Amino acid sequence: MKFFSAIEFLSSFLVLMFFYPFCHSLDNTITINHPIRDGDVLVSNGLGNFALGFFSPRNSTNRYVGIWYNKISEQTVVWVANRDTPLNDTSGVLKISNNGNLVLHDNSTRSLNPVWSSNVSIESTNNISAKLLDTGNLVLIQTNNNNILWQSFDYPGNTMLPFMKLGLNRKTGLDRFLVSWKSPNDPGTGNMTYKIDPTGFPQLFLYKDKIPLWRVGSWTGQRWSGVPEMTPNFIFTVNYVNNESEVSIMYGVKDPSVFSRMVLDESGHVARSTWQAHEHRWFQIWDAPKEECDNFRRCGSNANCDPYHADKFECECLPGFEPKFEREWFLRDGSGGCVRKSNVSTCRSGEGFVEVTRVKVPDTSKARVAATIGMRECKERCLRDCSCVAYTSANESSGSGCVTWHGNMEDTRTYMQVGQSLFVRVDKLELAKYAKHPYGSLGKKGMVAVLTAAIFLFLLLAITFVYWFVKTRRQGIRRDRKYSFRLTFDDSTDLQEFDTTKNSDLPFFELSSIAAATDNFSDANKLGQGGFGSVYKGLLINGMEIAVKRLSKYSGQGIEEFKNEVVLISKLQHRNLVRILGCCIQGEEKMLIYEYLPNKSLDSLIFDESKRSQLDWKKRFDIICGVARGMLYLHQDSRLRIIHRDLKASNVLMDSSLNPKIADFGMARIFGGDQIAANTNRVVGTYFVLLC
Repeated sequence: MKFFSAIEFLSSFLVLMFFYPFCHSLDNTITINHPIRDGDVLVSNGLGNFALGFFSPRNSTNRYVGIWYNKISEQTVVWVANRDTPLNDTSGVLKISNNGNLVLHDNSTRSLNPVWSSNVSIESTNNISAKLLDTGNLVLIQTNNNNILWQSFDYPGNTMLPFMKLGLNRKTGLDRFLVSWKSPNDPGTGNMTYKIDPTGFPQLFLYKDKIPLWRVGSWTGQRWSGVPEMTPNFIFTVNYVNNESEVSIMYGVKDPSVFSRMVLDESGHVARSTWQAHEHRWFQIWDAPKEECDNFRRCGSNANCDPYHADKFECECLPGFEPKFEREWFLRDGSGGCVRKSNVSTCRSGEGFVEVTRVKVPDTSKARVAATIGMRECKERCLRDCSCVAYTSANESSGSGCVTWHGNMEDTRTYMQVGQSLFVRVDKLELAKYAKHPYGSLGKKGMVAVLTAAIFLFLLLAITFVYWFVKTRRQGIRRDRKYSFRLTFDDSTDLQEFDTTKNSDLPFFELSSIAAATDNFSDANKLGQGGFGSVYKGLLINGMEIAVKRLSKYSGQGIEEFKNEVVLISKLQHRNLVRILGCCIQGEEKMLIYEYLPNKSLDSLIFDESKRSQLDWKKRFDIICGVARGMLYLHQDSRLRIIHRDLKASNVLMDSSLNPKIADFGMARIFGGDQIAANTNRVVGTYFVLLC
């Protein structure tokens, strides 16, 4: 029985040998005398990262010669030789021909013409071999001098490997670019191309059937202008070259054990991935295009695409321009783009430039470049040339070089955090408008500069204050404020615990600071209006939001109430009382500065149908208890017994969590600790007008 089993096993083994040739590894070299056949695998020398051999895609019987990762369990093909001329069987042979080329033959057809060839002219056919390098590059070399005659890296497929170049050799005309597969199971030449356009200021493009689909942009000195995520990191190195000999880019990896690839798929997406060995999968770290604004010319000419305002149309005209077709623009069709505003002059008529920040600058295929001049000379050169519509720097990191546009500006878009500054030519009226309301924000560098200046100013003020305080204290001199005033009350209450002759200890704000914080008390920042003046929202230089109560200059009311509120509320500390931050008194201007409460007053919630839904019964009960706690503190728990005398829904403000805070102490009265009654000589409260 055992003998029969051995015979059966041996016969099965022979059948397998006959019908299924074994796949075995060879040395990493192909020579005239040592070709590779279907079933052989050539492993790269060194770490053995890559393998070369014959393969069939999933769900296909066609045979191709390709290169794949040798140490990855999931077969990942990175290059295909005969991508458009597959073999129908397993009779293929890859060898060195008599003329020294690397060729692929189909032995079953007995044809003299190769299925695929490296197709290079070789003067001497002696000592020629093909090697697979550990970078995944298949090279045809002369072994006596290691001169590379041909390499697979010069003819990429759909995959860009580390240390592979993309770009144009201007001397030989060799152009390296990615071309997608037809489908996941067909490595034939697809219709997607990822290629550098060398015209004008060189740019990288993604094409579909030779039509631009996504403009990756020009090189900014550290990244492509259309790839804000492309910043230096600990994994990759980037080498960009643009000179008389070539324009190219090459990515490298700092750690040879890291497997990384960039693939252009058949749907038109470019993705970079790294292999996660512990998870046995490719991990995608970046892909594009992925936003509407990435689509080439999404908003037409002279427009900017901003995808970060969901409530607005992403297309907006650049400064000095207006929609070409206003109706289509209103319907959110920006394909018509923008044109220069009518009846304006931008040639020697007081014109200037408006800075548009954090953008991918317009298409540079027709831009003019002066690599040796700086930004100041660039601006002057553009200003002298009436055809120049915009300029920027060629290198955003150093600010050197000059790129100018002299026609329509195409395919501009905004990014959230990084991007270049584009300086757009506008007429003098437009320039004046943007001088008051700048286009865009300060940007990262501007914010850093402002923050640095603010810190320096704060330290200087702190040192000055300490010096002044110590000096006056030593001299026994009480602090003397320029705008201090004496607070008195119209009642005869015995206030033994409270000295009404003392000046307020509240911080004083400069009028210029408050004006800057409220944009010169603009109507856009106005929160409301009371009996004694208006209330404005403001933003201090340190980023703190404030509410400014400004007494009306033309009202005879409010002076006593102002004094009353300063002395009272500055002495009170409770979570259900609004907090005063300071005051400003300069000339006829008198202002109180409070903490800003975003949900406004209680009456705005109660009487607004849309906001009333926020007030369920639990929240209403919490608000009632909060107001009661504040009143209990005023009447009983504070050092000063205070009667508010004007408590109403409009004088109860709500913070971001809808916690109530009692405000407006202009009508309040201070009582002694044992006092239970008092008379007033003035009518107080809210004024009403009866309309008949």
